[in-house]
Amino acid sequence: MTEPATSMEFAFVPGGTFMMGDTFGVGLENEQPIHEVTIDNFYIGQYQVTQEQWKKIMPENPSHFLGDQRPVESVGFEAVLGFAKRLTAANQGQFTFMLPTEAQWEYAARSGGRNEKYSGGDSFEKPAWCEENSGNATNPVGKKSPNGLGLYDMSGNVWEWCRDYFMEKAYWFHDNINPLCDQQGPDRVIRGGGWNTDAWSVRCARRFGFPSQYFGSALGFRLVLLKQPAPETI
Repeated sequence: MTEPATSMEFAFVPGGTFMMGDTFGVGLENEQPIHEVTIDNFYIGQYQVTQEQWKKIMPENPSHFLGDQRPVESVGFEAVLGFAKRLTAANQGQFTFMLPTEAQWEYAARSGGRNEKYSGGDSFEKPAWCEENSGNATNPVGKKSPNGLGLYDMSGNVWEWCRDYFMEKAYWFHDNINPLCDQQGPDRVIRGGGWNTDAWSVRCARRFGFPSQYFGSALGFRLVLLKQPAPETI
């Protein structure tokens, strides 16, 4: 479906149960333990939010690598929340927009919970822009291969903010259904790796914590769409 204010395209993600974490045994301790998680149906952006879409809602484009079809980057967590709230207002309450949880993000990146190392398979070359092939910059969204849900750039191009607070041992305390780490701390979860990271860092299971007030040219986001009122906190 297409959101009318920005023409942002969303894909339906059918819910299901999957094994979350480093199922390939090549990651860090914070990607363990592998644990069973059930996710409800949701919609997620097919692409990372572009600069063109950002400019339709926000007054200034903060990006370092300029280009309407490149992902917006250099956006802190609070700025992203501001964009989501303005986009919700632009839709006059018909839809609510917010960041994905990291469980939603990983489930979607892995084509609906498949055992995939990268978003769409076990090799990074087709789905991902990273330091090996990016040309040391972001690239226009949607130029690499999609995953099994038709989602682009979930491996590489820019890291993506998630709703969760970052905890090294979050997986030890995850709920089995729709988990969200809401234990407050200085960092939020970012996922997916970016144009300046190696192939190991664009794996679907890779998770990292980043200070919510910081930003950089390899950090952007994509949104989920809800058809019901948003939770009181994000």
